[in-house]
Amino acid sequence: MEKYSARLNRLSFSQTFVMSNKVREMKANGIDVISLTLGEPDFDVPQDIKTAAFDAINNNFSHYSPVPGFLDLRQAICDKLKRDNNLDYQPSQICVSNGAKQSIINVLASIINDGDEVILPAPYWVSYDEMVKMMGGKSVFIETSIDNNFKMTAEQLEKAITPKTKALLYSSPCNPSGSYYRYEELEKIANVVAKYPQITIISDEIYEYINYDGKHTSIAEFPQVYEQTAVINGMSKAFAMTGWRIGYSACPTWLAKGCEKIQGQITSGANTMAQKASVTALKTDPSEYRYMIDEFKKRREIVYELVKEIPGFKVNYPEAAFYFFPDISYYVGKNLNGKTINDADDFAMFLLEEAHVGTVGGVSFGNSTCIRFSYAASENELKEAMRRIKDCLEKATLR
Repeated sequence: MEKYSARLNRLSFSQTFVMSNKVREMKANGIDVISLTLGEPDFDVPQDIKTAAFDAINNNFSHYSPVPGFLDLRQAICDKLKRDNNLDYQPSQICVSNGAKQSIINVLASIINDGDEVILPAPYWVSYDEMVKMMGGKSVFIETSIDNNFKMTAEQLEKAITPKTKALLYSSPCNPSGSYYRYEELEKIANVVAKYPQITIISDEIYEYINYDGKHTSIAEFPQVYEQTAVINGMSKAFAMTGWRIGYSACPTWLAKGCEKIQGQITSGANTMAQKASVTALKTDPSEYRYMIDEFKKRREIVYELVKEIPGFKVNYPEAAFYFFPDISYYVGKNLNGKTINDADDFAMFLLEEAHVGTVGGVSFGNSTCIRFSYAASENELKEAMRRIKDCLEKATLR
């Protein structure tokens, strides 16, 4: 008898963690590897946020919180959404979760029935398709390319919609591409979705603040889809709080109640000390933490100039987040140092074994000819990583 459930057997392991684990194994064996695999800021949590967490401990915030989070945090989230996004929400529309991952799962679990379709513009974050599978849904992919900065058009979206379409799930700014949708682009998408009231938009905005070239727009700003939109955000990227596991959703009231019901049966409320610290983070003027974004921007410029010199790489200029997603299709179908490169995952493994640089192949992101690497690393590591990749490919036997 099969011990695993059919649901579990449908899922794949996260490729980002697969590659990061291989990096750790190689390092444990004494191999000098530079890891650019994980999407995690390399800064420490700002001191005022840490102080707020200690204050919460000393003030005995060590008991269960309400399932959707403490009221003061939900109010701080509402205030942030009004201040930064001109969005009007009440605390009853907010559900604070154990990371933005759970916020997305809560929404999907609230709306998806077996066989329902969820539209994913590709490339997408590795967990999206797996989350849809977990809920019994079916992902419908919209292909994009580096030539259009990996963004879908409203026309592509409308063609993908069927009577079974239940949701549109995307990130802006995007992991893995570093692109983001501008106001005019989202307005056209909103106009399409507004014609289909059965569709819920799940807008993952976790990289909102890491936007170098323009103002972030949330699709919930368009009144025609406000009641169809779940805004997903959290503390991990802008505040370097990845391990604190605080995410949140802002939804129409009917969906917020569903998220609270789901979460109440799975985890209940999120970590209480982290919640209290998040109040301090959200109430602080975003300019106080701008130094992290400024450093990412500086690194982007350095890496962009270096990666353009790598043979066989086609790269665009990422406008947000902290990733490059170069097209390496030049190498697909060829043989490098006796190793056949069938897709981007093979190429990422080649770079790890031959150049000792950890990246993530694009297959699990929905693109088999691109690789993702993070520039949330020191300037010295980034320069050395690009040098290793360039030298390795220049010296490789290619046929």
